[in-house]
Amino acid sequence: MRLSKLTLTLGFPLLLGACATAVPSAFTEPKAGFAAVSNQTSTAIGKRTAFAETQAENEALREQVHAMVHRKTISADTAVQVALLNNKGLQASYANVGLSAADAWQQATPQNPIVSIGILGIGAPELGAYRAIEGLIRANILDATTRKQRLVLADVNFRAAQLEAVKETLSLATQTRKAWVDAVSAFETVSYLNRAKATSDAGSELASRLGETGALNKAGQAREQAFNAELAGQLAQARLSATRAKENLTRLMGLWGTEVDYFVPDALPALPRSVGRITNIEARALNNRVDLRVAKLGLEAQAAAFGLTDQTRIVSDLEMVAGFEAEREIEDGDTKTETSPQIELEFAIPIYDTGKARMRKAELAYLQAANVLAEKAVNVRSEARGAEVSYHAAYKIARHYRDVLVPLRQTVEEEGLLSYNGMITSTFELLADTRGKLSASLEAANAKREFYQAQADLTAAIYGGGAGSGGAGGEGATLAAGGGAGH
Repeated sequence: MRLSKLTLTLGFPLLLGACATAVPSAFTEPKAGFAAVSNQTSTAIGKRTAFAETQAENEALREQVHAMVHRKTISADTAVQVALLNNKGLQASYANVGLSAADAWQQATPQNPIVSIGILGIGAPELGAYRAIEGLIRANILDATTRKQRLVLADVNFRAAQLEAVKETLSLATQTRKAWVDAVSAFETVSYLNRAKATSDAGSELASRLGETGALNKAGQAREQAFNAELAGQLAQARLSATRAKENLTRLMGLWGTEVDYFVPDALPALPRSVGRITNIEARALNNRVDLRVAKLGLEAQAAAFGLTDQTRIVSDLEMVAGFEAEREIEDGDTKTETSPQIELEFAIPIYDTGKARMRKAELAYLQAANVLAEKAVNVRSEARGAEVSYHAAYKIARHYRDVLVPLRQTVEEEGLLSYNGMITSTFELLADTRGKLSASLEAANAKREFYQAQADLTAAIYGGGAGSGGAGGEGATLAAGGGAGH
């Protein structure tokens, strides 16, 4: 009978651990959580993502990237895809999802019991080697009873880590697309300035020759030469800006070594014929914005944390210690062993800390998360409306330059050439008309750049990944090469 009591005493702490919640497979599978990240990213922007954990996987990604960029003129979609496969900062974000899964796995695993064995009366001459043996097993009861709540909280944090990874992916995609637009637009500006410089060189040379013959005074010569010198400085600055813009794109794509030997087009693609009105922009943003879903999970996490705090408000540490003591005695010349079971319960007495302060912190943390969520919902609506307005306004402005200003400057130049051929217009007036046309072309190119930037911002306003996160015409549009061999 004593033996059965001893078995029950020793087995009870182990039974607490055996009753623990099983570890969900979502926390233990390879690349835990990454499939959800990849699916959500693909739904939003239609691009593939990859999480490389081995040398072989990294090598396979390098080969794919090399095939896409080496000595090739890349489109905006190609640049985004390369960034999602090759950017190491994004790989670090994906690794953070795995770390969150490991944390949840740890929370789902019961604490190991602590076993202690003591030997008393070592070397007792009448009993031989020892007088008594004491064995104890220590188990944390609070760990077992709160494991379900802690697992819920860990699962919320795990899902939040996945959404954070999605947000980082969308943010990188938006930055890369806008960087591609900046780089191509910068080289398009260089192209226009090169043409303006050629015209200016001709005017400066003509002014010098006329000055030698006395047909043009020094003021006229200086005016043409000053314009030519200013244009040379602008051209040098434009080339520097183009180089920097391309380097920024290279950095976002994570390229180095021979992989930087790629090109971007000479010009942005032509404007689309029309852009349609986007319906229910606010509702779509509220349903799809990743940062808003992160804020919702933050509120859910605070609710789970509040429940856990409430459960441990009075007793913050509760442990059971079970074991036995086997004591040897000599009776009538015979050595007998008496085994006694032992059970101890250890807990902190809430004399000073009654848990009210911790409950108050939990309440305020929940209130804070609720207000953050409400503010985020208001901001998401505003960003969506603003992005739609900017998108349509940028398109109208770009069309105005393309359809009105540039054709007018073209007409002025053509009529000036006819007058020049008829000996009515002077050479300098003709050069001024040509400069005016080039200036209008530069303004039209900049307006086109603003439109494609607004297009990228519109997608970010609906799905996330824009500066604020922290359909028709505008979504899914592919930016192809605008012409030329590229730079």
